[in-house]
Amino acid sequence: MSAQVIVTIGLETHVQLKSRTKIFCSCAAEFGSTPNSNVCPVCLGLPGSLPVLNRKVFSLGLRAVLALGGTPSEVIKFDRKNYFYPDLPKGYQISQFDHPLGRGGFVEIDTPTGVKQVVLNRLHLEEDAGKLIHDNSPTESHVDLNRAGTPLAEIVTEPCLDSSEEAYEYLTNLKAILKTAGVSDCDMEKGHLRCDANVSIRKNAADPLGKRVEIKNLNSFKAVKAAIEYEVKRQAEALEKGEVMVQETRLWDDTRQKTFTMRSKEDAHDYRYFPEPDLVPFHLEVSEIEEARKSLPTLPRARKENLMAKYNLSEYDARLICADQEIENFFEDCVKIYNDVKTIAIWIKGSVFAYRAENSDEFKKFGLSRLKPQLLVQLIGLVDAGTLSLQVAKEKVFPEIVRGFSPAQVVKEKGLTQVSDTGALEGWIVEVIAANPKVVEDFKSGKESAVMFLVGQVMKKSQGKANPGMLGELIKKKLKEI
Repeated sequence: MSAQVIVTIGLETHVQLKSRTKIFCSCAAEFGSTPNSNVCPVCLGLPGSLPVLNRKVFSLGLRAVLALGGTPSEVIKFDRKNYFYPDLPKGYQISQFDHPLGRGGFVEIDTPTGVKQVVLNRLHLEEDAGKLIHDNSPTESHVDLNRAGTPLAEIVTEPCLDSSEEAYEYLTNLKAILKTAGVSDCDMEKGHLRCDANVSIRKNAADPLGKRVEIKNLNSFKAVKAAIEYEVKRQAEALEKGEVMVQETRLWDDTRQKTFTMRSKEDAHDYRYFPEPDLVPFHLEVSEIEEARKSLPTLPRARKENLMAKYNLSEYDARLICADQEIENFFEDCVKIYNDVKTIAIWIKGSVFAYRAENSDEFKKFGLSRLKPQLLVQLIGLVDAGTLSLQVAKEKVFPEIVRGFSPAQVVKEKGLTQVSDTGALEGWIVEVIAANPKVVEDFKSGKESAVMFLVGQVMKKSQGKANPGMLGELIKKKLKEI
């Protein structure tokens, strides 16, 4: 068992800004295009080509700074970050060094001890590099430069996170803020949001911060959490053995759930930053800042508190619902025509979220446009009236109303009406009891839970149409007659 240590975590998050074109040229910033089809002399770094700052990208970056409570810089300047890598065609990356787009700000997270502010150091704009592809050939690496020049905002926290749980909570809340502000789609599958974690440990609070280890190749929030937990354990065991920690960059292997050394970690001076000569510094007008600030929508935490106050929702339910503006709008539309708020929340957390997860491509294309609030409320009404069992409603009718079909029509055409006739129920019960003599003996020996097993078997035999509210007592009555 490793000794107790103090963990310090900082996160660097790269967010692709919601622009149709790249940051310094007019090439499309699209995902999934044919390799090297969205390129031009500027993003290829050909001699004589000159970058021009995309106004839309700048506005989105400014919007992100303000949504996160940061302070925009008075002077905006770009710099060259010099390093060599095969997917970086110019041999340098246009980024921002000493004059980032914004400084400060915070993201509030909920912790066991209350609300904590995760303090941000900076947000700066930069262009993305290309992508190396290693799986097309066992002996060659191919380069796709479609991503080169894609507009990014890098958001850097102070080293103020204390655990993997806090890091996960921060990323979840950051994503919700950026999506609500319209800054980014934050689709991790398309590389819209990527995160590097910096982790160090020390034995005592009075000790200086330990050597910083940067973890890359984190493709999901779950991976960020797992990688931090592994790295803390690895460093703690090394510290206990008296090993000297080194500042390095490590890669996370999601299959093996381990980190591996990639290279020694660079410092800022290793990149030889100098001002980008082809992009002149400029001043940001106060009027532009105020105009951008006024255009911001209500952000997730304020919306969560509003839902809790207005509908008496639990913090957990309110947070899930307000994490997506479309879901929140759908919830409010449902509540207008059906006043059982808790039931609406249960259906959204259960069936709507589950269907969205299982049919992500369909939801990305159509969203909730096919699922009308009236149709969900009609479905809930059929369950309330006893016309439909909850199981059948969720499993067989809900997937159809998502496609725009009337629940009453689906029930009629598929013969799904709930069976409450005692004679029909007793027929299924007799068959199930006869098929499960061991369960019957368990009941007779005092195991009341045997009844629930038999309820499940009857529901299965009836294809979910049996009225579950009537089964428990009917089964007990039959068992006592044996």
